[in-house]
Amino acid sequence: MNASSIHSKAHLLRRVFVWELPVRVYHWLNALCILVLIGTGFIIGDPPAILSGKEASSFFWFGTVRFLHFTAAYIFFFNFAIRIYWGFVGNKYADWKNFIPTNKKYFKDMWAVLKTDIFMTAKVNHHSIGHNRLAGFIYFLTFLAFALQCLTGFGLYAATSNWWFPNLFSWVPTLFGGDFLMREVHHWAMWFFILFAVVHVYLVFYHDYVEGEGEMSSMAGGWKFIEEEKFKKSQEEDKK
Repeated sequence: MNASSIHSKAHLLRRVFVWELPVRVYHWLNALCILVLIGTGFIIGDPPAILSGKEASSFFWFGTVRFLHFTAAYIFFFNFAIRIYWGFVGNKYADWKNFIPTNKKYFKDMWAVLKTDIFMTAKVNHHSIGHNRLAGFIYFLTFLAFALQCLTGFGLYAATSNWWFPNLFSWVPTLFGGDFLMREVHHWAMWFFILFAVVHVYLVFYHDYVEGEGEMSSMAGGWKFIEEEKFKKSQEEDKK
């Protein structure tokens, strides 16, 4: 194979800044909070019995676990609120329209991504530079789950707090008919996040391998490497 044929098959790449700093901070802070919330949540839901000859007053490990859980919950809540805000003021890749299906083309693009993820087809006709349509819709579902976790979590916390902010959620137990069902919903929603994390990590690695756009590194530096043809088609679709 001569040099000219190699050059003809080469893809010209454009370095595109996709993920702004607030989006990247949200992503990693959110991941850290979820890890802390899941770990401490398991302990709070089923605390282990620790036998010791010391006085109970000498231990405060469970109080520390609760403190970590509540601290992570506050950070999680306000981090989530800032991300919602950024969906209206950020760049086009952070825009809320990327997450909610608004037309038939959105569903068509979702099917194209499904063919990549399920049938392992490397070449599909979608030109998303930011979140692909399937990922965007799944993130929309996770946002709903985030809201549910915040409601049920602060609803449980309201009964034991004197601060005004948790007390804003004191009406939530009534909505669920009491603490029992609300606690169950809060617990099972946690398993949704565990499942999501496993699938999310797998698909990030998979799409990074299939598309070769720097999917993983982009969430650290914000940049992706996009084929010139794909970039132009994406720009054309944005104008429609």
